[in-house]
Amino acid sequence: MTLVDRNDFSPAVYEIRVKGHLDTRWEEWFENLTITHCSDGNTLLSGPIKDQTVLHSVLLKIRNMNLMLISVNQVKRDGAG
Repeated sequence: MTLVDRNDFSPAVYEIRVKGHLDTRWEEWFENLTITHCSDGNTLLSGPIKDQTVLHSVLLKIRNMNLMLISVNQVKRDGAG
């Protein structure tokens, strides 16, 4: 049996890129991730995501909206340097 490190329960900060500019009114629907329009014409969704279930929920919303997913990156754990 593997022990789970309690630090694994802190929210991770993610950056999710999608093709095109997504209207900022969708922030609440995307778990309050910050929506930033990039100069290359794409959108960056960023912020803390509390667990993998929420991450997969966000990714399903992207799929269901027929948005083209460019990348998903975990940039840090909340509270980490």
